[in-house]
Amino acid sequence: MMLKAIIAVAIVALAPALAFASPSCTKEPKSKWMSEEAMKAKIDALGYKVKTFEITGNCYEIYGKDKDGKRAEVYFNPVSGDIVQKDD
Repeated sequence: MMLKAIIAVAIVALAPALAFASPSCTKEPKSKWMSEEAMKAKIDALGYKVKTFEITGNCYEIYGKDKDGKRAEVYFNPVSGDIVQKDD
């Protein structure tokens, strides 16, 4: 009984963190996504200096610096290239 209570508390405590782990960027299949090269070019044109480029869930995600040199974590819609979420 105590174990069930501990598990329930852990689930409730971790649920918000899991919900905000990564946004939902698109429901389109990967065949409709921009190529990584095209996306990197668009990100560069926005002024970001990319340190890490990866696919997270259904998003393109970068870690790097913005045009002001500030650290940035940015999620992009892989179909349109639009910014979905920025975590500075």
